[in-house]
Amino acid sequence: MSPSKLLGIPENFSAHGGDVDHLIDVVHWFMFALFIGWTLFFLVCLFRFWHRRNPKASYQGVKNHFSSHVEIAVVIIEAVLLLGFAFPLWADRVDSWNEVQKMNPLRVRVVGWQFGWTYHYAGADGKFGRIEPKLISGSNELGIDYEDPNALDDFTSPILKLPLKQPVVLNITTKDVIHNYSLIPMRIQQDAIPGKEIPMWFTPVKKLETFVVCGQLCGEGHGNMVGSMEVVDEKEFQTWFSGQSDSNLKAHQKK
Repeated sequence: MSPSKLLGIPENFSAHGGDVDHLIDVVHWFMFALFIGWTLFFLVCLFRFWHRRNPKASYQGVKNHFSSHVEIAVVIIEAVLLLGFAFPLWADRVDSWNEVQKMNPLRVRVVGWQFGWTYHYAGADGKFGRIEPKLISGSNELGIDYEDPNALDDFTSPILKLPLKQPVVLNITTKDVIHNYSLIPMRIQQDAIPGKEIPMWFTPVKKLETFVVCGQLCGEGHGNMVGSMEVVDEKEFQTWFSGQSDSNLKAHQKK
């Protein structure tokens, strides 16, 4: 039985999400056990220390160390959760970074702004063009320097479109304040910090069309900072990707 599913957690769509869900379930079971234990303790206290059974207060306090033993047991269980589950999951995500880079992942820059997301794809050459903030304008919202040859086939999209079962590396950044890029069905999120590009990676395992939310309070429009993400078949993605890249390349070669 999965407590998280009973409580309505969304379906997992990433390769690593099963490990995350397992850890969430373990924590839920632990909290349920604590709830039962402390509730029973509360009821015992109500019965044992009822004022009619103890009309005169005792000022000697607890005479045994049962509560201390319970507290130590709780600390040990929490340590097991941290050392036995959380740390290995974190280590696996960190250690797999080198392996992910060897798998020729799709790379996308994710740029947050008040209040939305813009996606920067490197184009067919797989190389991102130079970014120059002073070039930001109404027609060039990310400041891509199209005088850089690597930028000629770059393109931007208001929707994050990804291929099925291919590793993806998203470089998260922002043009203004701190945001948080949260992909709940992929069981992953990352703060977007001005001046930094922080990578996060995952592998979609099912086709999906969903929303992306900002998980960090970022201003009065925070609640409306919703983006879109699609996971499609490899063939459909390549058709869309090639069309966008070729179109931009031809447009900038004419200039």
